[in-house]
Amino acid sequence: MANQPRIYTIKEINRYIGMKLESDSLLGDVWLRGEISNFTHHSSGHMYFTLKDKDSRLKCIMFASHNQRLPFIPREGTKVMARGNVAVYERDGNYQFYVTAMQPDGIGSLYLAYEQLKKKLETEGLFAESRKRPIPRFPKAIGVITSPTGAAVRDIVITLQRRHPSVPVYIMPVLVQGNQAAPSIVKAIESLNRFGEVDVLIVGRGGGSLEELWAFNEESVARSIAASAIPVISAVGHETDFTISDFVADLRAATPTAAAELAVPHAAELRQHIDRQQQRLEHALRKMLQARKERLLRARRSPFFVHPRKYLLEQAQRLDRLQEILQQRTLRTAEKGRNRLEQLNRALAGNHPGEQAAFATNRLQATAKRLEQAMSAAVKVKKLQLHGNIRQLDALSPLKVMSRGYSLVYDEQESRLIKSIGQVQPGDLIKVKVADGQLDCHVWSMKGEGNDGSSE
Repeated sequence: MANQPRIYTIKEINRYIGMKLESDSLLGDVWLRGEISNFTHHSSGHMYFTLKDKDSRLKCIMFASHNQRLPFIPREGTKVMARGNVAVYERDGNYQFYVTAMQPDGIGSLYLAYEQLKKKLETEGLFAESRKRPIPRFPKAIGVITSPTGAAVRDIVITLQRRHPSVPVYIMPVLVQGNQAAPSIVKAIESLNRFGEVDVLIVGRGGGSLEELWAFNEESVARSIAASAIPVISAVGHETDFTISDFVADLRAATPTAAAELAVPHAAELRQHIDRQQQRLEHALRKMLQARKERLLRARRSPFFVHPRKYLLEQAQRLDRLQEILQQRTLRTAEKGRNRLEQLNRALAGNHPGEQAAFATNRLQATAKRLEQAMSAAVKVKKLQLHGNIRQLDALSPLKVMSRGYSLVYDEQESRLIKSIGQVQPGDLIKVKVADGQLDCHVWSMKGEGNDGSSE
């Protein structure tokens, strides 16, 4: 029986191809040049894109742990150089390029990275004038961070020695070009800050192309300058060269030589300034002494110093007059005080509690007497009014009329006073009130005025 061929799973064959690719020394660490397309920056932080040239294309991925260190933000159409390895994605059976590092390709891409970082740091406020510190006018020591072999360090040192040779200069040699230049510059800035013996830093290098000056456009260098406790003068390239370090630094110098001139004052100019100030001070002192001498001469010629006894006698006479005035005013004041005291005593006697009580008692008695008289008069008037009203009431009383023989006739219920025969009928009971009592009567017949017969 012939041997049966081994059958592989898709996963096994993909893994096998992946192992073959990983074992290839070329594909394990390779640089590629291409243009970015189909770029996606995922919410996880990973970047997915395609690198292409005019003949082909390759799918790529750059994990967040690697792209966080990118000096620029990739965009559609950006030309880059990418470093990484080729491997197989087993699930889909596709091979792709895993990018671990990337940088812009060409001046155009470098300028794009420059503009992107510039905008980012400016938005954060690192370029604001409010955070820039003044350069000390008289520094105690200068720190220089640059290449030890370039023309820049020579120009800086010569200028510093020419302008102010007494100021010590500490040179911190660094790389100013290449991949290791930025870490070298950052380390030097941090070291001089820890050193603590300098109060001005000059950071820079001589002129060059954009690629040669790129270390001073790195974000790490810019943030290190911004974080420095020592004021920083940026001196990168020529007058027309501008780097990110120039914007972040506390002061920008057009050239390294100009940086040295800005860092220290010129000793000769200081001496000239001191000489001018000394001359002005001497002139002012001489002028002041001359004025004091003239004042002294005028004082010595004044009558007060020529005839001092005369002025002393005048002051003695003035003192006597003032003494007399003081005595007179004292006597007048005392007299006014006595008069015022007498007035107060009289007022106090008039307001004595005993006197006030006696006066109030007399006033109360008089008021009570007047009240009693007024009450008696009022009662008398009311009595007279009452007697008059009684007499009028008595004269108008019906009882008074009935005592003269008149009577009042009421119906049976005593609810009506009968004033006419039309108010009763024969057979009605009526009540007749006389002066000393009441009669109950029965109407047997009625006779009206003008009738001569009776009516039943």
